[in-house]
Amino acid sequence: MLLLLLFLLLPQLGAAAELCHPGDKAALLAIKHSFSNPNPFPSWDPIFDCCDWYGVTCNETTNYVVGLDIAPYEDLNGTIPSALADLKHLQNLRFHKTPNLVGEIPSSITKLPHLRYLVISWTNISGAVPSFLAQLKNLAYLDLSFNCLSGSIPPSLATLPFLFAIDLSRNQLTGPIPETFGHLSISAAIVLSHNKLSGELPSSLSTVNFSSVDISRNNLSGDASVFFGEGKITSTIDISRNSFEFDLSKVSFMESLDVLDISHNKIYGSIPQQITDAVFLQFLNVSYNRLCGKIPTGWKLRYRSESWDNSSFIHNRCLCGVPLDPCKSL
Repeated sequence: MLLLLLFLLLPQLGAAAELCHPGDKAALLAIKHSFSNPNPFPSWDPIFDCCDWYGVTCNETTNYVVGLDIAPYEDLNGTIPSALADLKHLQNLRFHKTPNLVGEIPSSITKLPHLRYLVISWTNISGAVPSFLAQLKNLAYLDLSFNCLSGSIPPSLATLPFLFAIDLSRNQLTGPIPETFGHLSISAAIVLSHNKLSGELPSSLSTVNFSSVDISRNNLSGDASVFFGEGKITSTIDISRNSFEFDLSKVSFMESLDVLDISHNKIYGSIPQQITDAVFLQFLNVSYNRLCGKIPTGWKLRYRSESWDNSSFIHNRCLCGVPLDPCKSL
């Protein structure tokens, strides 16, 4: 009799253990079936609670699906599913190292009003960086790196009020950095390296206290001194392998700087002695420019000894002093 009672109660016990909302579960199963693989995500079995499925995160209080992390998944074949739009409470979405993910970023993604972190990286998605991403007003982190995206950077991305980091590196983007990027968050990080960007930097960028800047390996020109300033909090400035042209002797350096790479440009002037106040500096490269004068001494570095080798300074017009040849007396 007891065994019969337990048998009758088992379905109810199973139902009670189900935390995932039916609408979220249906959306996840639609996402699973949208791919051409015979059985992607084997753990996504309807008999189990979807809050326990691979890559799925549920809110501990509401049990709504708030996170979907698909990484890495080399055998995933298909496009970004439109069924994602049915995960109404999604905050974090990541497709990472899914090389068989193709197609364009769908406009249905704008139906995720709570989305804060969007990562689609190391895939083969193509097309433009969509301007409709600016409709995701809660977006704080955008990473579309290592893809096949082309076209220009939408100026509207700068209107996102909470965006503190944007990474569009390793694509095929063209055109200038938008003037509107001067309205980014006061401590934003931008990574736009390894593209085909061109044109002069907008002067509006001087108003942003960037936390990190990497615009290396493009075809950009103009005055990149807009990124510098003694009172700023920037930790990384990598503007290497462009066509920037400005007087380095007029630049002031922030104490917080730990990476500075200005190599392979047309930068002239001398290296200011004030650079030695950048006490956290760990990497320095000013090679392949048009610099002259004596390399500063008396570095105040906190975490390493003064150990720059000549590769950090070579191929300039007339730099001299340690670690290069001694300066000739007048």
